[in-house]
Amino acid sequence: MLRLVCLLWAAPWLGAETHPLQELIEAARTNSPRLKDLIGSGLPGLRGRDGAAVWGQEFLFAVESAQEAAVTIDKQPPVAMTRIAGTNYWYRLAALRLGTTHTYTYLAEGKPIGTYDVAGYNPDSYPLPGAPRGRLSAKRTHASKIYPGMSANYWVYVNPGAEASPAPLMVWQDGETIVGNNDLLRLRLQIVSDNLVHKKLIPPMVHVLISPGEGGEAAGTRMRSIQYDTVSERYGRYLLEEILPEVEQTYKLRRDAYSRAIAGASSGAICAWNAAWYFPDRFSRVLSHIGSYSAIQWRPERNQEGGYIVAHRVRREARKNIRVWLSDGSDDIENQAGSWPLNNIQLANALKMKGYDFHFRFGEGSHAIAQGAMDLPESLTWLWRGWDAAKTGETYEMDEAERAKPLFRVKIANRDAW
Repeated sequence: MLRLVCLLWAAPWLGAETHPLQELIEAARTNSPRLKDLIGSGLPGLRGRDGAAVWGQEFLFAVESAQEAAVTIDKQPPVAMTRIAGTNYWYRLAALRLGTTHTYTYLAEGKPIGTYDVAGYNPDSYPLPGAPRGRLSAKRTHASKIYPGMSANYWVYVNPGAEASPAPLMVWQDGETIVGNNDLLRLRLQIVSDNLVHKKLIPPMVHVLISPGEGGEAAGTRMRSIQYDTVSERYGRYLLEEILPEVEQTYKLRRDAYSRAIAGASSGAICAWNAAWYFPDRFSRVLSHIGSYSAIQWRPERNQEGGYIVAHRVRREARKNIRVWLSDGSDDIENQAGSWPLNNIQLANALKMKGYDFHFRFGEGSHAIAQGAMDLPESLTWLWRGWDAAKTGETYEMDEAERAKPLFRVKIANRDAW
C-alpha cells in the first residue's frame, strides 16, 4: 500500500526558539537520525495529498513507499529520493523559487502515486518577531436542526485584540484543515492573520473554522457536498441561525455585513459565495479559492440547479453589495461535473460586467490550495481594505484600475487550437 507522508509536530510551538518546520528541514538537511521521529503520518484529511513542508526557500518532499521513490518537481525529470533508514519513508530537500507555486508528483518504481501543488510562501506567512499570537479554542460539536441528524465540529480562532469589543467575523469552511499542524501545511491562516493584525492591515477578528457535518441525509457519511455544493439559502441559514448564535454565547461579534466575511476552497468556495449571495445583509466579503462552480449538486429530478448557475445569476440579477476575491488555475479539474477553470472565468467576467468590487487571480495551478495559501496575506489585506470600526456599511464599487481593464479571454495553451 502506498500513501503520501504528512508531517506532524507537537502543537505548542509558538513559544519555542526554533519553529518545528525549521527543525524538520534541518534534520533533513543533515540526514539526522531524528528525522525518523519527526516525520510521521496522520494529519486527518491530507493523507494522499500534501506531502511537502516549506520553510523559506527550502522545500521538503516526503512520501511513504515500499518501493524506491522519486519526485518530479515543476514537470522536470524525476529525481531520486533518499530513504530514511529503518522506514519506508523517502524524502528530497530542494531549494525552490518563492512567490510562486510549484507542482510535484511522487513516483514509485516509475509510476505516479500522487500529484499536488505547494506554495512558495510570502514573508507574512511566517511568524513575525514581536507579533502577538491569537488563541485557538477547543473543538466544539454542534447537532443541527436545519440538517436533521447531522453533527459538525468547529473551532474558534481569535486574533489578539478581538475580544475587547464586538469583533469582525470571518467564517472558514473545511475548518479542520486550518487548525493545529494542518494549518502549517496549507493556508497558515493563524500566522498570517496575526501578522496582518499586528501590521494594522486587517482588523482583529474572530475566525470560525467549521467542518462539514456527518450523518443526517448523507446516510452516515460526510455531508460536505450536500452542504457546500447545493445552490440554496440552507447553509447560510445554518450558520446564521445555529452556529453563530452559539459562538456569540462566548464571543462578542459585530452583526453588520460590512464587518463579516466568509471564505472557502473548492466546494467550500461556492458555499461561501452562496452564503453571501442569499444573505448579503449578513456577509459582504467573500474569499473564493479554486471554487467548484460546477454541476456537482445538479439534481434536475428535484428541479435543483448546479453551481454553474452562479455566474449566470450574477449576470442577470441586480448587483448585490458583495466584495469578492477569486483565484483558480488553468490546470484545475475537468470532469463530468464541469470545468473548474472555465466556470471561474465565467464568474469573474460576470462580476466584471455587473460592476462588482472583485479581484481575480488566475494562475497555472491544479486543484490545490497552494495559490490561495501563497496569496493569503494579499487577499486578506485586499478584502478588508478600508475597514473602519466607526462604520457599519459601505457601498462597494469596482476599483478604477479594474474598471479600465478588459474582460478575461481564454486561449488554448497546451495543444494546437485547430
